[in-house]
Amino acid sequence: MAKQAKKATKKIKVKPLGEKVLIKRLEADTMTKGGIVLPDAAKEKPMQGTVLAIGDGKLIDDGTRSKLQVKVGEKVLFSSYAGTDIKIDGEELMLMDESDILAIID
Repeated sequence: MAKQAKKATKKIKVKPLGEKVLIKRLEADTMTKGGIVLPDAAKEKPMQGTVLAIGDGKLIDDGTRSKLQVKVGEKVLFSSYAGTDIKIDGEELMLMDESDILAIID
């Protein structure tokens, strides 16, 4: 239990640049609605995740930065081929442009 609590409070060491967003993809379903257990090869990667870190915003022609619409901690929906998969401290994350995010989920 203590290890899990420590891992949950672990701070991300990556700071996205510009309009980039760091996302942790949600876990894939292990069972269908009918109760069939899915093997790893049959699981589809979910197109939802939680925002872990955001960049400073897109640089505008006048030298200022536009504010990103997403915030850290929000659950988002993104396109299926969005972003780049990366691994940090053994954790699989995604780095993508804010424009690849389709919606914020309440």
